[in-house]
Amino acid sequence: MEIVIALLFVAVVLFGVDRLMLGLESRGHLNWRRTRRRDLSAEPTAKLDSLLVSSSRERTHQP
Repeated sequence: MEIVIALLFVAVVLFGVDRLMLGLESRGHLNWRRTRRRDLSAEPTAKLDSLLVSSSRERTHQP
């Protein structure tokens, strides 16, 4: 009987956590179950060299 109660408790806790995460997802705080992954090939890309060169130029022009 104790095992049944423990399993029910775990199920209720997991259900509550899932509902909490879905609520946070609906407010835009995180991606949980309903939001698909972004297509990274459609995202703009930047090369590491260009990032390093622009940051070093900014440092040299400051007095």
